Amino acid sequence: MKKENIYILGIESSCDDTSAAVLCNDTILSNVVADQKIHTEYGGVVPELASRAHQQNIVPVVNQAIERADISKDQLSAIAFTRGPGLMGSLLVGTSFAKSLAFGLDIPLIDVNHMQAHILAHFIEEEDHQKPPFPFLAMTISGGHTQIVQVNSHFEMEVLGETIDDAVGEAYDKSGKILGLGYPAGPEIDKRAQLGNPKAYKFTKPKVDGLNFSFSGLKTAILYFVQRETKANPNFVEEHLNDICASIQYTIIGILMDKLKLAVKQTGIKHIAIGGGVSANSGIRKALKDAEKKHDWTTYIPKFEYTTDNAAMIAIVGYLKYLEKDFSDFDVMATARLKI
Repeated sequence: MKKENIYILGIESSCDDTSAAVLCNDTILSNVVADQKIHTEYGGVVPELASRAHQQNIVPVVNQAIERADISKDQLSAIAFTRGPGLMGSLLVGTSFAKSLAFGLDIPLIDVNHMQAHILAHFIEEEDHQKPPFPFLAMTISGGHTQIVQVNSHFEMEVLGETIDDAVGEAYDKSGKILGLGYPAGPEIDKRAQLGNPKAYKFTKPKVDGLNFSFSGLKTAILYFVQRETKANPNFVEEHLNDICASIQYTIIGILMDKLKLAVKQTGIKHIAIGGGVSANSGIRKALKDAEKKHDWTTYIPKFEYTTDNAAMIAIVGYLKYLEKDFSDFDVMATARLKI
């Protein structure tokens, strides 16, 4: 007897990307993302502008996702949405829309933790992607989060370490701002780092106990370094930009890899999965691949489109929860500081 297909519509609106995706079981049929260019001129996400843009984008994005999936909305089995963490105004747009649509179609509503979704994106069915076996270690690195998580099952996760101040994505963006680069600065630093000498300048790694991270001290060290050098040579940044970017990236990757090695040592788990927007960074991907050979790890790196905020990762969590009949009540509320 043929198993009936489950169609999940995922909605993601935690920050400044409005996204909708449709899954048939664990396979992606569509994944539509509308980004918001307006924040570039402000050097960071402006929450009020983000929520307004979500209101404008959500209907066309959801329509497009359903059309590209080549199904009708009446075929949907459930609606999954990001409950948190994220910007409250942005989350409210996605939450309200998901509730209304699920109620109107008389189908289950499924709330999703954004951080779990970054990790469970690895379980989207892809031809060339191997899914990590349980237990595995997940390092989630993005503009708002830096965490190492022990994943024992789809929904049994333990945070082993996280940032006590800035996230790694913030470290990239704030360093870029100091250097006069645009927002977001991470991709530009990564590109320039490949052209520079990573050991040209030495930045001290912060000393943080256990598996926690800190990046605010590094940002301050970079600021003082640039101020000192430009005082002596006003053209210093312009003349040495590639070397500065390479040295910053080398230090950040060193901090991440040191903690990951410690996590492997403490847990004995050698299956490592990464997620979050910063996992698109070429230097971090190379460091993980090098560690795979050197330390006998097995590493799992998602497709680029599943690293940044996207609704496909929300939909896969929706599918896994649907199988467990883990549905939400319609009085569920968006939560800006939702924990794993």
